[in-house]
Amino acid sequence: MQRALARVLRLPRPRRLLGARPCASDAAASGGREIQVRALAGPDRGITEILMNRPHARNALGNVFVSELFEALARLREDQHVRVLLFRSGVKGVFCAGADLKEREQMSPMEVGVFVRRLRGLMNEIAAFPAPTIAAMDGFALGGGLELALACDLRVAASSAVMGLIETTRGLLPGAGGTQRLPRCLGVALAKELIFTGRRLNGEQAHQLGLVNHAVAQNEEGDAAYNRARALAQEILPQAPIAVRLGKVAIDRGMEVDIASGMAIEGMCYAQNIPTQDRLEGMAAFREKRPPKFVGK
Repeated sequence: MQRALARVLRLPRPRRLLGARPCASDAAASGGREIQVRALAGPDRGITEILMNRPHARNALGNVFVSELFEALARLREDQHVRVLLFRSGVKGVFCAGADLKEREQMSPMEVGVFVRRLRGLMNEIAAFPAPTIAAMDGFALGGGLELALACDLRVAASSAVMGLIETTRGLLPGAGGTQRLPRCLGVALAKELIFTGRRLNGEQAHQLGLVNHAVAQNEEGDAAYNRARALAQEILPQAPIAVRLGKVAIDRGMEVDIASGMAIEGMCYAQNIPTQDRLEGMAAFREKRPPKFVGK
């Protein structure tokens, strides 16, 4: 069992580093892609943004959108320069409107089943991303859009944002992880109530329930949640990257098992962190009464 756990807990080794990536404003240069990736610089160095930009469909989860998001995640997970991954929208007033029902109507029942399994796999890829992930919800996050946010580690919402697992109002049920992640976030009874009723919540209500970490008043630009999410990411940046990643593994894996097994997982993560340069740097900085300079090694 311990060998199996060790394989699960091993951090991925970098295969190749990404070069410069297009800014959100470089839509033309990116060939009109629905998913654009932007590595921030200056004091935000280490924050990478995934910008969802499908305005005509309100960022609905269509085939192209899903394929491009899979591609971006596959590239970014091997980039050790990514300290925090932030999901945001380039479409004002919406985070992600959920499934693309117009595309879905053209599919056979078999094709629908294949696509939903693919969508579930996408959410699992987001949840398993090695660095911390933050969803910045500045607008509607419905159905699959909320499932995407639930797959992230942290969520920030504008108080005016609207979110909910509304699938039962469309004759469906959540199929991309919602029935599993929402009860783990809020508890079984409350998750059942929200899913059974298809109720929509605003950002403040979601914050009161614990569905989002922070709710902020929206600004004229419509990016208040993004600004707060970036500030939250900036709090993570100075911390030891390997320790943060191993902390994420310990929490995520530990939540899936009994507490005794969770303690064993924590111990194995801690053991992996002991030989790192960053741990020695942290101890030296404490002794010398100076800020640590972590390098992710």
